[in-house]
Amino acid sequence: MDLAANLETIRLRIKAACDRSDREPNSVTLLAVTKTQPPEIVSAAAEHGLLVFGENKVQEAKAKIPLCPGKLRWHFIGHLQSNKCRDAVHLFQMIQSVDSLSLAQEINKRADEAAKTMPVLLEVNLAGEASKFGYPPKALLADLNRINALPRIEVHGLMTVPPWSPDAENSRPHFRRLRELKEECEQTLGAPLPHLSMGMSGDFEVAIEEGATMVRIGTALFGPRRMTKTP
Repeated sequence: MDLAANLETIRLRIKAACDRSDREPNSVTLLAVTKTQPPEIVSAAAEHGLLVFGENKVQEAKAKIPLCPGKLRWHFIGHLQSNKCRDAVHLFQMIQSVDSLSLAQEINKRADEAAKTMPVLLEVNLAGEASKFGYPPKALLADLNRINALPRIEVHGLMTVPPWSPDAENSRPHFRRLRELKEECEQTLGAPLPHLSMGMSGDFEVAIEEGATMVRIGTALFGPRRMTKTP
């Protein structure tokens, strides 16, 4: 793995996607997904200027984050169970995968205990895939005001994972729909939502063209995930 070369390639691709959509490259945050990657790889990425990292599992993050540079910002991007909310609030600067009112209420409770305000993104399951978590769009709009009213929660935008496809263009309608849904949410709230977290290694350029402000990239940056050993 040549981390420096991979990162340079990704940055050039982000710039090209921004140029195509008349955007500034600094309007897109590259979130490095470090699932199964050890702390020394995280530190190497940080030395190349990356500051925002994403983890899918609270237990892995709990072991890893204390061994990484303290200046980094960590986002939780996996499915969050209610019994992990206390740790998630402690470990992360943002939770990107809020997919129910009950989860938002539990995060609010744990954030209140920690005297902390928790920025969140609301995860949307646009395709209705049974294998994935996330709000159906209508349910999201129904719960939005109640989530936004929670005193320790700050809703910063939306997140999605579209159905997998070898053709990135197949993701475009889902990314476009998430952008439109964000606009609907902004009308409901009467306030702007700054973030759309969408796009991964296989489709992040299309996501940027459709308005992504965060792209979550693991494989294109670090190579295939490391296999974890089972006891």
